Amino acid sequence: MELQKFTYDNRLSRLFLYATIFWGAVGMLVGLTIAFELIFPHMSSGISWLSFGRLRPLHTNAVVFAFVGNGMFTGIYYSTPRLLKTPMYSETLGKIHFWGWQLIILAATITLPLGYTVSKEYAELEWPIDIAIAIVWVIFGINLIMTTVKRRTQHIYVAIWFYIATFVTVAVLHIVNSINLPVSFLKSYPVYAGVQDALVQWWYGHNAVAFFLTTPYLGLMYYFVPKAANRPVYSYKLSIVHFWSLIFLYIWAGPHHLLYSALPDWAQALGVAFSVMLIAPSWGGMINGLLTLRGAWDKVRESPVLKMFVVAITAYGMATFEGPLLSLKNVNAISHFTDWTIAHVHIGALGWNGMLTFGMIYWLTPRLFNTKLYSKKMANAHFWLATTGMLFFAVPLYFAAFTQSLMWKEFTAEGFLKYPNFIETVVQILPMYFLRAFGGTLYYTGVILLFVNVFKTIKAGIFKQTEDDQAPALQMKPEKGHRYIEGKPVIFTIIALVVILIGGIVEFVPMFMVKSNVPTIAAVKPYTPLELEGRDIYVREGCYLCHSQQVRPFRSEVERYGDYSKAGEVVYDHPFQFGSKRTGPDLAREGVKTEKNYKPDSWHYNHFMNPQKMVAQSIMPPYPWLIDNSLNTTLTAKKIRAMQKLGVPYPDGFDNIAVEELKKQAAAIAQGLRDGGIEVTDDREVIALIAYIQRLGTDIYKTDLTGQNQ
Repeated sequence: MELQKFTYDNRLSRLFLYATIFWGAVGMLVGLTIAFELIFPHMSSGISWLSFGRLRPLHTNAVVFAFVGNGMFTGIYYSTPRLLKTPMYSETLGKIHFWGWQLIILAATITLPLGYTVSKEYAELEWPIDIAIAIVWVIFGINLIMTTVKRRTQHIYVAIWFYIATFVTVAVLHIVNSINLPVSFLKSYPVYAGVQDALVQWWYGHNAVAFFLTTPYLGLMYYFVPKAANRPVYSYKLSIVHFWSLIFLYIWAGPHHLLYSALPDWAQALGVAFSVMLIAPSWGGMINGLLTLRGAWDKVRESPVLKMFVVAITAYGMATFEGPLLSLKNVNAISHFTDWTIAHVHIGALGWNGMLTFGMIYWLTPRLFNTKLYSKKMANAHFWLATTGMLFFAVPLYFAAFTQSLMWKEFTAEGFLKYPNFIETVVQILPMYFLRAFGGTLYYTGVILLFVNVFKTIKAGIFKQTEDDQAPALQMKPEKGHRYIEGKPVIFTIIALVVILIGGIVEFVPMFMVKSNVPTIAAVKPYTPLELEGRDIYVREGCYLCHSQQVRPFRSEVERYGDYSKAGEVVYDHPFQFGSKRTGPDLAREGVKTEKNYKPDSWHYNHFMNPQKMVAQSIMPPYPWLIDNSLNTTLTAKKIRAMQKLGVPYPDGFDNIAVEELKKQAAAIAQGLRDGGIEVTDDREVIALIAYIQRLGTDIYKTDLTGQNQ
């Protein structure tokens, strides 16, 4: 049989490799910075773009989309042509993909610290960047699919299955979740509101973890682990079951992020059921990865690459056991809003994604530059620093989570909350935050060693821009079953798309078509123009990252915060603000005045200016720029019109008088502050934020100072 000669081009893999290391260093440094900011709240020095609420979205986006994203593309562009025995379909599309992706990351790096955010986790970027992501992602997908079409192998290998599922699912997730109504170039509102917005977001958020952090890395596992160990994959049949069951089940699991919330019970039950089922395919993948190393344990002991792969696959197994565990309602009652969630996601990010990426880099760099790794000892040191750092990061947060959750729920013998002040729980977990920062420092030290080791390796070698290979021309033979599908990549892609669409359709159609799922409450009214501007400031500053707005139906929460949250309360909230973590108390009833919670406007003003003045042990940073900045009302009328288009019942023509109404309310609040001895002008941003905070909960839960419902 005549062999055809062809050439692999390594330039894209090299570019993405450089980007992976660079953005990994940046993203993890930002993460380490905010870990220390939780211990030293004045560390940001009153600089807005250095505050925790601005940097935390930058950290998650830089690690997820810049570090892991570039790592994923490094491996895909290296493995895909070799698995399909053909060069990538288009060098031009590959270059557009690389530079487009880096420009998107750069745009995120600039806009997020400046406060341009939609506030939906892992989807914070504003609408022009979202459009760019969709375009660049489709370019990547075209290059991937067309490469499979012009392959020289009859079957597409299991790694390619996961790459294809990643492409189609991320495209669907991103487009559906990012449908926003623009107000200006860098301001928009999601078309969904309240509970519906929460469902769409966590359908996206959970599956961003599934199809950006998991499935492509499973593809990398199926390629690089056998290559590094020089062993075949343990079980082809297991990989089939692993793949199809994983992509079918994962897409249903998003509602488990909203247990005990205002989301309808049927949707919560679906999320729990499918989350529990996920453990089977997830562990099937872990077993397939670990057993691929059977008979190669001597190599594992000697090779830092294989050691990193073992820890990565083990961390994947731990995280995918913990995910279903956290989806159980009785466990979620303890874990939700605590640091357990933070520990859980970092076992995945630091262990699964981080260690697999590091191992891939150490394996790939010498091959790209035709040399040996500069220092095996340095790579081993990196392995131990990363493993130890991960444990020092995560384990203290588990203790912090149990400590805080149990303190939140504890009652005295007389039936009162034992720890009524939220700050009491924060004080108890601060030592764990110190240990978390220490663990992060260890992990980051390992990244520095990686940087040095790779730099020295590259310097010692010569880059192999191309590699020659040969294979016979594609000759399709008739086959049945899964082998038939593997020989039809376009059909394979369509089937994968249908499989992942089923869960979303089943959850979304009733949620959006059946009105009883989101009952309205007559007392709930739209925000005033000043409150709407204040809410946008709340979103801009990332307040939702530390404060939830969702009181769960537990005695402890109702006793602490007030009546539990209803779906009808948030029908005008674009975006929703349920939150995922309570570093501070819940704010759903913050505006309600009772004996237990009486905070006048002056309290909030002083709290934003200097939180420790009001609560001595607070770890909240100061926000002096809210007092210094003038409130920008140039978009107020446009915002009102946008809300009207989204179904918020402002009266006709209200946009024409919105600024006038805003100024009246602002003048009243400012005058009240001046009467109390605080010198402030009517046009400060802090006035709008106070208006929003004082509105929270007052529509349906009105009380007098004796605590009696009105």
